[in-house]
Amino acid sequence: MKLKFDVENRKQPDPYIFEDNGKLYLYVTAGAGVEAYSADALDGVWHFEGVVCSIENMKQYWAPCIFKKDGKYYLYFSCEGCGHWQRLYVARADSPLGPFTDAKLIYDRFTIDAHVVETSAGMFLFYAEDNKQGDRIGTRIFVDKLVDPMTPANICKEVLVPTFDEEIFKRNRYGDGKDWHTLEGAFWFEKDGWQYLMYSGACYENDTYHIGYAVANTDEADLTKVDFVKHTADGAFDPLMIKNAYEEGTGHHSVYAKDGKYYVVYHGRDTVAKADGTIESRTGRFCEMFVNDGTLTVDRIK
Repeated sequence: MKLKFDVENRKQPDPYIFEDNGKLYLYVTAGAGVEAYSADALDGVWHFEGVVCSIENMKQYWAPCIFKKDGKYYLYFSCEGCGHWQRLYVARADSPLGPFTDAKLIYDRFTIDAHVVETSAGMFLFYAEDNKQGDRIGTRIFVDKLVDPMTPANICKEVLVPTFDEEIFKRNRYGDGKDWHTLEGAFWFEKDGWQYLMYSGACYENDTYHIGYAVANTDEADLTKVDFVKHTADGAFDPLMIKNAYEEGTGHHSVYAKDGKYYVVYHGRDTVAKADGTIESRTGRFCEMFVNDGTLTVDRIK
């Protein structure tokens, strides 16, 4: 189901939903800076709040995530400078709509798609990074511990790797005969003794672009010590969400829990959009998700 917005012809790739003091906020990928929206309810009208964070001489602000700690708000995102790959940054503010300032580089290498969570063992940062080792080279999911909201511990662990052709981003991407795979957009949560690590796979332009998930039945609070097992159908590819009759490009998401119900807030495009050549037409959408003893299912309504 599409989110309702008070502005037309704007896109909402990589939507991250956040609730604070009874108000909802949505942060999305944009070119000139991280853009934000606000609403009173998930199914209400989302108001465009403009750019809430930018860094001088930087561009292409991807996949924001926000985290609140001790009354401060921390915005994580990647962006790039002239001729440089995407790198993760964090900035802070006194309110959810910023302005976010004091931006700090987290990793000086290609890193994207932050998700920051806190357990009894501390704060942890999930993110995506390239790995060119092994049979299925490409972008994978990693986790690191945070010393504080702006400082990584640099004890990075690779937690999720490609295992299916449906996760191929592009065949022979660099002309060396090797197919490039991508797992990105991690989102972690726990319920009833199960930890869930959701992710996006492949390329948003591809028909196989999807949301998948991995699980761990453990109470281990140090997330650098958790071993996640990817969900499959007896070893076969079995995504949580993928292209259907009316929408495609369904991926990079966040999860919103309210009154005992769970919702996936994701981006997608109408199936006809690709046929018309308008690939970058990803808009914010949501659907209910059911969480049951290590298994996730969704109820997608047009």
